[in-house]
Amino acid sequence: MQPVQKALRKALIISLILTLAFPVGGILLGVGLAVHIPAIWAIGIALLGIAFYGCPCAWAISYAPTKSNARLVSAIIEEHLLSVNELAVQFSLSEKEIRDRLDICFRKRWLPGYKREGDMIVLNENRAPEKRTYAAECPFCGAKFTYTADDKHCPYCGSPVQN
Repeated sequence: MQPVQKALRKALIISLILTLAFPVGGILLGVGLAVHIPAIWAIGIALLGIAFYGCPCAWAISYAPTKSNARLVSAIIEEHLLSVNELAVQFSLSEKEIRDRLDICFRKRWLPGYKREGDMIVLNENRAPEKRTYAAECPFCGAKFTYTADDKHCPYCGSPVQN
């Protein structure tokens, strides 16, 4: 569940920074106006503007959906709810909305080791294809060994293998 926690932590940090930019911007604006330094109040105005628009967007568009999808990933990995129907009942959402959220989780690779087969989530038991190995006997040192197409040399004396 590491990738989803990393994304959640990133969204939380961005949201908190934008939230804190609001009071800092207000303080800088007030201090800049009080001491008549336009650079300070300009920074304050910039922070207020960024926080005014960015803070609600960060919480509503970034953090909240990530938190919701993290809960979905947790239900799959830890609670073993492996069908769209079970997840829809657990979250009180429609099956279509669960499918959409699952698509997001799979696209962002938050469910490693799982795959979707219709409305079921199953363990991905596929393995990487193995390299083909060949048996040989070295004509120079007489050692018997196996080799792959990538490395056609005797591991003992280093002479090339004859096909």
